Amino acid sequence: MDRRLAIDKIRNIGIMAHIDAGKTTTTERILFYSGKVHRIGEVHEGLATMDWMDIEKERGITITSAATTCYWGDNQINIIDTPGHVDFTMEVERSLRVLDGAIAIFCGVGGVEPQSETVWKQAERYRIPRLAFVNKMDRPGADFFRVVEMMGSRLGAFPLPVQIPVGDGEEFEGVIDLIDWKFIVNESESKGMVVKEMEIRAADIEKATEARTGMLESIAEHDDEFLELYLAKGNVDSFQIKQAIRRGTLKGIYFPLFCGAALKNKGIQNLIDGIIDYLPSPVDVPSIVGTNPKSGENEQRVASSSEPLSALVFKIASDPFVGRISFCRIYSGRMKAGNSVYNVSKNLNERVSKLLHMHANKRTEIKEAEAGDIVVAVGLKETVTGETLAVKHRPILLESMNFPEPVIAVAVEPKTQADQDNLSRTLGRLKDEDPTFKVKSDEDTGQTIISGMGELHLEILVDRMVREFNVGVNVGKPQVAYKETICTKAEAEGKLIRQTGGKGQYGHVILELSPLDRGAGFEFENRASVDDVPKRYLNTIERSIRDSMTAGVLLGYPMIDVKVALIGGSHHPTDSSEIAFAAATSQAFRECSSNAEPVILEPEMKVEVTSPEQYVGDVINDLLSRGSNITGIEHRQDTREISATVPLRKMFGYATDLRNSTQGRANFSMEFLEYNVLDQALIEEIFGYVTGPV
Repeated sequence: MDRRLAIDKIRNIGIMAHIDAGKTTTTERILFYSGKVHRIGEVHEGLATMDWMDIEKERGITITSAATTCYWGDNQINIIDTPGHVDFTMEVERSLRVLDGAIAIFCGVGGVEPQSETVWKQAERYRIPRLAFVNKMDRPGADFFRVVEMMGSRLGAFPLPVQIPVGDGEEFEGVIDLIDWKFIVNESESKGMVVKEMEIRAADIEKATEARTGMLESIAEHDDEFLELYLAKGNVDSFQIKQAIRRGTLKGIYFPLFCGAALKNKGIQNLIDGIIDYLPSPVDVPSIVGTNPKSGENEQRVASSSEPLSALVFKIASDPFVGRISFCRIYSGRMKAGNSVYNVSKNLNERVSKLLHMHANKRTEIKEAEAGDIVVAVGLKETVTGETLAVKHRPILLESMNFPEPVIAVAVEPKTQADQDNLSRTLGRLKDEDPTFKVKSDEDTGQTIISGMGELHLEILVDRMVREFNVGVNVGKPQVAYKETICTKAEAEGKLIRQTGGKGQYGHVILELSPLDRGAGFEFENRASVDDVPKRYLNTIERSIRDSMTAGVLLGYPMIDVKVALIGGSHHPTDSSEIAFAAATSQAFRECSSNAEPVILEPEMKVEVTSPEQYVGDVINDLLSRGSNITGIEHRQDTREISATVPLRKMFGYATDLRNSTQGRANFSMEFLEYNVLDQALIEEIFGYVTGPV
């Protein structure tokens, strides 16, 4: 059933954090207190609503981002609960692309952990206003003010505590609201449903007064309007404080900071109030900007249902009941079930057979969705992640999404002939869902090679092949996903001239290759005259370059970080064709690559190990034996956090080795840092020999 609300009553938010900081547990409480669910699902019991996949329930981790909608008063909150494990950072990336605000959750004990930094930087890149929630204040060793300090030192952020805890660890009782000046306690007997607001106790007045003064002065320092009120009155009312905090939050100046213990049902209702009070609605964020594909000019669409439709597909998934589904953020206009939409990215029409609001893997059918909403469209057969939907007479092409390149690969082969038939179909569906999952065939061995962001990522994908798609596969050992690039600028020409008696084939291009900064990807530039190379061949030339980049000239690894300019060429009025220009381009590209000092790149990983003090020596010695560079050691109560950079090829099996050497008491996180050039000695050590470009 549709529930129509004014667009300024909508909040599109994400929940993000380091693994095991309590994202899903917090989300479950938000759903419970908002009335969306009538029973709290616990992660440790395998009953969390948002972790609906069997494999998520078994492992107690979030693997895929799950969407839901709930209501708080007269406001609608669309929530996306994202994974915390770095192998699934793509899920965070594409969710942040379409969200207006986010809640960053930090463990009261662990504070700002490695993946906390990663997701925070992702949100910074999209300039997303955030609240912060210090969770697990009931755990021994929890320290709210230490987390505040870490947010400043590690994230470069300006946290603005609007609450402070009363007690910590087993003594954690509740919070002091610094704005409304109340001591707030959630009753345990009612699972936190009953919220008691009491006078602040005399023993807590001094620290609360100091914290409130600090909050007000911080606001006044960045808000001239509030400063005038503060200086004139001395005591500003709650409404004016919240208005000022909202202004600063939307500008990204500071981040309101809450605290609680989600597992013990403490502090969640205040956090939900904070979502409404401080995070933006779709009308509070800048209008979406895209390109008119007809004119090439930039256009913007205001967040209004009266504007023409513009929507971005940010995720594809397979639903066992309705088939292929497309998650869409609608920026402007309306989308109706049963109507057609125009895929601007592919220049084709698609029919939306159904529209759904999702609640994890459950669904509610709706007839229409409007600007500001996040919905699921059923029936889009050709549309994939990152593509734009609009109306044909008013098209707009929104900026797509960039996803990281895979760093690890394994070979898979079907167990039976029946599995062979299902494998390619299954791999195609998984590729649709996950843009960081790559599949290729090894021409020498005939094996199917799948690539992803880490060992866990590929392990989960193989598990899904077996469970969801009933495909039996044998899996080889993990391999590093090496890349190739170039070091210098080079030019080369490619020419195809064939005369066969009738119409011939003629294509001629001159290419210039130059290296880009690491991580820049690929750029194509046309500097050729239209008289030499007509515009109708440009797409073919660029497509041929991209195809050629899938296999470099040294060892056949994909090429990255290359700019290719078409600087000249020629055509024949009757003999030129797309086939001829594609062949000439491929020839020129390979020669150019060979002349531009091609090199092999290997992934370097950022590793952080948290270990009890007595095992630190063993951990460091093991890391050094793997060729790591120790970048820091931080003291944390009775543990040490060791930071290092390590080549990925040295880290296979590290989880088992670390568990054995520390009796299971240490843990680690690892994420991709950068690609580094392999010198000739390492190339010979890893691959046996290299004879140069082939």
